[in-house]
Amino acid sequence: MPKQCAICEKKSVMSRQRKKLMSKYNPTPKKRKYANLQNLTVPQDTKKAKYKEFAGQKIVACTKCIKALSKS
Repeated sequence: MPKQCAICEKKSVMSRQRKKLMSKYNPTPKKRKYANLQNLTVPQDTKKAKYKEFAGQKIVACTKCIKALSKS
């Protein structure tokens, strides 16, 4: 399973957490945050041009793109 959205190409990001300890920040390790990717089959009768190339295919997409697809 690819770890990137097929439509918007969203992928994982490295981030840092900062914990405050008294008056200073404690150094904490990096943490990888993953996009919320789901498997879906794009319907044949999509109206938006952004999704036309994926019509009738099974793809991995982020939930933001899936929500936008359902509104079209």
